[in-house]
Amino acid sequence: SELGSDCPFFISDAVQLGRGRGTELSEFDLDLSGYYLKVINPEIHVGTQEAYAGITFSDVSDGVEEVLKLPISEWKDLLKNDFEPSIFKRYPLIEELKSQLYAEGAIYAAMSGSGSTLFGIFEKKPEATTNYFERVLEF
Repeated sequence: SELGSDCPFFISDAVQLGRGRGTELSEFDLDLSGYYLKVINPEIHVGTQEAYAGITFSDVSDGVEEVLKLPISEWKDLLKNDFEPSIFKRYPLIEELKSQLYAEGAIYAAMSGSGSTLFGIFEKKPEATTNYFERVLEF
């Protein structure tokens, strides 16, 4: 946690839920076997202060844990990144890339953390389609 709030998340090779500043972690049973993850970094720097200055926290009727227990195909309208609205307003390209992930067949897509990297979860292996840093991984 001395390096950064998100660093402890990467120590364990397991699905984890982060609470607080991201340093309070608990393992979570989520099997992504057979899915593909496409990651796109549009090389836009979004500073932490900038991201937090524009955030408006949403009311979540179901907790994140409950949403993650649902099929991934149901996450789109329930699992939100509260940083997205303000970041998308400042950097429309990031929103366009998220829409592109869905157009390519992602069953769920989001911006990772405070941005600007995006990811999409796919049932079939997606193709590389942008000129940005892009990787496809299989779970």
